[in-house]
Amino acid sequence: MAGRRRASRAGCSLVLLLAVLVGCGGGPSPDTASADVQRVLDRRAAAVLDRNESAYRATEEPSGSTAEFTRLRAVPLAAWSYRLTDLHRSGDHATAGAELRYRIEGYDRAPVTAARTLRLVRDGGSWRVASDVPAERASQQLWEQGAVTVVRGAHSLVLGVGQSGERLRAYAGLADRAVPAVTDAWGADWPGHVVVLVPKSLEGMAGLLGAPASGYRGIAAVTTGEAGGTARAPADRIIVNPDAYGLLGDFGKQVVLSHETTHVATRAHTTAATPLWLSEGFADWVGYRGSGRTATQAAPELERAVLDGHAPAALPDDKDFGFAGDAARLARAYEGGWMACRLIADHWGEVRLNEFYRAVGDHKKRAGAVEGALRDVLHTTPENFTRQWQAYLKAQLG
Repeated sequence: MAGRRRASRAGCSLVLLLAVLVGCGGGPSPDTASADVQRVLDRRAAAVLDRNESAYRATEEPSGSTAEFTRLRAVPLAAWSYRLTDLHRSGDHATAGAELRYRIEGYDRAPVTAARTLRLVRDGGSWRVASDVPAERASQQLWEQGAVTVVRGAHSLVLGVGQSGERLRAYAGLADRAVPAVTDAWGADWPGHVVVLVPKSLEGMAGLLGAPASGYRGIAAVTTGEAGGTARAPADRIIVNPDAYGLLGDFGKQVVLSHETTHVATRAHTTAATPLWLSEGFADWVGYRGSGRTATQAAPELERAVLDGHAPAALPDDKDFGFAGDAARLARAYEGGWMACRLIADHWGEVRLNEFYRAVGDHKKRAGAVEGALRDVLHTTPENFTRQWQAYLKAQLG
């Protein structure tokens, strides 16, 4: 009996010890670090929106910099938040992954999303941010590149780094002319304003795109539709390459801004079903619409191919639009798409061109999208349309 009682007491002691170690719930005692870090990020976000520097400093490591907070003051923000996605802790140090979501007031109906990596240290029992940078392979934000200057136009908001106010006002003027021109061509079913980002250089543009600069050296501007936006209201940005854009004349600059603004306007109807010859060709068609430019003036590379007896046998493929490829091939792809849209507008009318674009995008899947729109909107077949396009090229450029 005595031996059994001693064994029983020893067993109870072991059970008690295990209970202390694992907690009453039967699992490991929860680490509160994730919840604590999320609270710090929530306070940090509130400080940014409230433009409260002292509150922002309270989330920073004492030796940290508030330069980014100062630059953000110029940006008219409607929302700013972080969502912690992962946390790796080692003692009083931690590395966190987070999704930053923000909206620009009056312009974004859906948030821009950006993956961030934050280093944190625990000081006096509280977590503080030591660094906040883009996650691996993620893009930079404009204010990370320097002080931001903001210019408001009638239909545009232009944010620049390393650019004079006069130059940014010129961008706003071009964008303000582009917006009503695009609405006249496409319709009013879009917000009717654009956000233009003008970094200091090509390298700055590449940083905003999270891509190598070499792929955009000759590209004057691009438009991004943020993945965090909804299908009907994404947050678009027109990002300018000031190096290439600055080489253009006044007409070329306007065409580029009108082209990119068209991408913003048509975004809700541009899906995985839309081939690049249609999305890029339509944007060029809007850019040149009403300019009086002839086919030979606007499609010199394609004209050269036609005159040399090398007229294309098919509409441009998506791979023909690669920025890092042959520059002449890229030019012919854009010109070929433009000529296809120009053909539709000339032969079937501008209303049908718009209907065709929307019908392709509404199909959602690439397979059968163009074929169905050709049948239902233009009452033709892919084979007949290609033959008409080839004849149109020879008539206009031959």
